[in-house]
Amino acid sequence: MSSGFARSYKLFVGNLPWTIGSKELRTYFSKYGHVANAEVVFDRQLGLSKHYGFVVFSQRDAFNSASNQNTHFLEGRVLTVQRANESP
Repeated sequence: MSSGFARSYKLFVGNLPWTIGSKELRTYFSKYGHVANAEVVFDRQLGLSKHYGFVVFSQRDAFNSASNQNTHFLEGRVLTVQRANESP
């Protein structure tokens, strides 16, 4: 593979509270292992959270631990967590 990453361990995280930013998302998921990147998606015009984001782990074990967890709670909300599709 010619890209800089041999494999991407990326999760889609939905139903995020509006108070959560990328820093809080990274902090929450870091309990499973090293988070290479965490990003909450915001509406460019309004500047408000779209209530979803992505977390990329640097290691498969951390990715598997987070994705196999039955339920994720953040600020009283149940998060939707699933493996992200890498299709273009």
